[in-house]
Amino acid sequence: MTRTLGRHHQRLAHAGTAPAVPAVASARARDWAEIQERMLVPLYEAVYERLEVRTGTRVLGLGCGSGLALLLAAARGARVTGVDSDSERLALARERLRADLERDGRADRAAGTGTLLPVDRMADAAPGPGRSPYDLITAFQPIGSVAGDAKGLGPSLDEAIPLARRGTPVVLAGWGPPERCATDGVLRVAGRLSDRPPKGVRRPGHRDDLEEVAARAGLKPDGSGRVACPFGYADQESAVRGLLSTGVFDSAIRTTNRRLVEKEIGEALHPHLRRDGTVWMPNVFRYLIARTP
Repeated sequence: MTRTLGRHHQRLAHAGTAPAVPAVASARARDWAEIQERMLVPLYEAVYERLEVRTGTRVLGLGCGSGLALLLAAARGARVTGVDSDSERLALARERLRADLERDGRADRAAGTGTLLPVDRMADAAPGPGRSPYDLITAFQPIGSVAGDAKGLGPSLDEAIPLARRGTPVVLAGWGPPERCATDGVLRVAGRLSDRPPKGVRRPGHRDDLEEVAARAGLKPDGSGRVACPFGYADQESAVRGLLSTGVFDSAIRTTNRRLVEKEIGEALHPHLRRDGTVWMPNVFRYLIARTP
């Protein structure tokens, strides 16, 4: 895989397509992989460029989803490992990484690149014979979409940090302030329809949110940045499917029903519909670089 292919993935993301997804997956997992996951490509690329991810870099991706961020790191020559709690997304990531390497004529690396593990088996990613400590740990799933969504990140960081050398960068990501995120109004649907609104309402982001997560994990902040990540969809139906695949609206669906949630999301999307039927929502995301102790 080449840097050119990495840029090719980025162009696909902006064009509204994504790398091929195997057919053996639920509709929700496929919607995530085909529609929603690509929205954060500018964030992935900005981080990889700033930290000079290249051939030989060992990357551990927490909450790796269906693997697009790992694909982009592998495109730069990195050796990638990903963990996630969603078994279907992990299966998709495994197939996509293998297919990309084989398509690039590097089938010899296909078996040794792209270790994908459920989060409760992170210990299996530990350094050992023939496996060096990690050079970069990423947690690209942004916090701040709903209150309290950073709680699950702490245990993962606690397990991951010992797998890296002292001073290794750990990247945390979060939503920017509501006034800079057009998607904020759509996310509020989740809180309005949830059975526990106080915990499901999108709250204003605080500048120190990421720093607080880092501090609890014993990490030392060492820089930050902001990246524009517009959410663009081919049509309103695709937007609804992509947003539902994030899991943010699960509580609202349990409280009411899927049809009502889809209707409410559609209405919230109306201000972002363009004349050609596409949906466009500018957003800004923030990332923090922290170092392991």
